[in-house]
Amino acid sequence: MNHYLSINDLDNLQNTVQEAIELKKQPLKFESLGKDKTICLLFFNNSLRTRLSTQKAAQNLGMNPIVMNFGAEGWQLEYEDGVIMNENKSEHVKEAAEVIAQYCDIVAIRAFASLTDKEKDLAEVVLNNFEKYAGIPVVNMESAVGHPLQALADAITLEENKVNHKPKVVLSWAPHPKALPHAVANSFVEMMQLQDADFVITHPEGYELDPEITKDSTIEYDQKKAFENADFVYVKNWSSFKEYGKVVNTDSNWMITGDKMRATNNGKFMHCLPVRRNVVVADEVIDSENSIVIEQANNRTYSAQIVLKKILENM
Repeated sequence: MNHYLSINDLDNLQNTVQEAIELKKQPLKFESLGKDKTICLLFFNNSLRTRLSTQKAAQNLGMNPIVMNFGAEGWQLEYEDGVIMNENKSEHVKEAAEVIAQYCDIVAIRAFASLTDKEKDLAEVVLNNFEKYAGIPVVNMESAVGHPLQALADAITLEENKVNHKPKVVLSWAPHPKALPHAVANSFVEMMQLQDADFVITHPEGYELDPEITKDSTIEYDQKKAFENADFVYVKNWSSFKEYGKVVNTDSNWMITGDKMRATNNGKFMHCLPVRRNVVVADEVIDSENSIVIEQANNRTYSAQIVLKKILENM
């Protein structure tokens, strides 16, 4: 594997999940693999799990991580070609990417969607420019469109909590006071399309995700109906795709409650975190025995580690 930009960059999701679960048993087994190798983690947006888990994953493989927070420590980069740079951007990505590539062997990037310019967000300007100009492997730590490290961690968590029948997995929208990106939901959908499962997406009308991503996935506008007999309920907020970046519905009735979860098949509650309690999900749900959000967060280390291991083995 040369890059990890999407969950679809994996040769085989199921095999990778099993490899990650084995790696989790002996996380330091391959600590010599990354000896004398450096990974640069570039954060254009804030992070907790992604930063700490990817850094730990790199260290487990013997790599030396360098972290830079562009928002606080760097200047704005220019991504357009042929522009006259006489305004607020001090450096072009062409130079920045090539310079960074001299300092490290792998670069991992986190850059959220603007939620204002759909065309630019869908073009993945930051991620794709680094892939184009850096000349070294690039890892997506969440981009405008996807969060494949989270999706892989979710796949690991689903496997570790698997049921003895074809599972029903529900991705449910929930309310949030501000507009959020589509990245987590997009990558979860892409991951579930690679699974043998009964997969349902539920949200209010107007919150349809990019149809190029959801494709033939089942969409159910009745949340109560969607939850019936669900084995896993994955909850996430996202803003409107059609009315790009807008909050078109703040219906608090979509919050995940104990009553809703009781309609499931003793379903597990999943969320990528951070989560707003008693807005997205009630305390009684996230604090219950069926909440596996902390397991998901722990698996972020092993999703990053198996990805880095595959890249290192291909270098």
